[in-house]
Amino acid sequence: MINVLIVEDSIIVAKGLQESLEKTYRYQVTALIENAANAEIICMGGNVDLVLMDICTADDESGITAAASIKKHYPEIKIIMMTSMPEYSFLEKARQAGADSFLYKQIGQSEFQDIVNRTMHGEHIYPDETPQVMIGNIPSTVLTRRELEVLRMLANGDKYEEIAERLSISVNTVKFHVKNLLAKTGFRNTLQMVVEAVDKRLVLPKY
Repeated sequence: MINVLIVEDSIIVAKGLQESLEKTYRYQVTALIENAANAEIICMGGNVDLVLMDICTADDESGITAAASIKKHYPEIKIIMMTSMPEYSFLEKARQAGADSFLYKQIGQSEFQDIVNRTMHGEHIYPDETPQVMIGNIPSTVLTRRELEVLRMLANGDKYEEIAERLSISVNTVKFHVKNLLAKTGFRNTLQMVVEAVDKRLVLPKY
């Protein structure tokens, strides 16, 4: 039997995941917790083979940070990151943290079970792209990675000079990217654009 820890701040989602796993008779959920900060403490007990780790958990604790720490100290434990948000950077950050696989909660039960089984057999399953959301007049997939980086920094409240320094580009190049963002999305100003991007979880400043 494979012992599973589920880290998920929605009890309805957590119970659904538990039911889906346990009906296969290969897995047993040994703990359900809401806060990623407590995940490693449970892993210390030595009774965890797999962690289903939500990225944004209770008390604003990061599942990615928790996953990185667990993988550092308990590399044999498999970790599958989960989210329902289209935030573009989550895929890369999950890889950097050492997570074995990544899934979006919108997937069906059979696909979920397949990802879990394949992960436990040593595969690394990651989506090819983030879910698409509409930002202004366009789907988010139209935006380039650099445009998304600039958009995130705008959401952080960074000034053009600060964005230029962090991305090692000129202020004029930053302005060029902002102009392209506005032209593509159809927003009249950056504030409107940033508000919608954050509201639709395309960029999450604190993460």
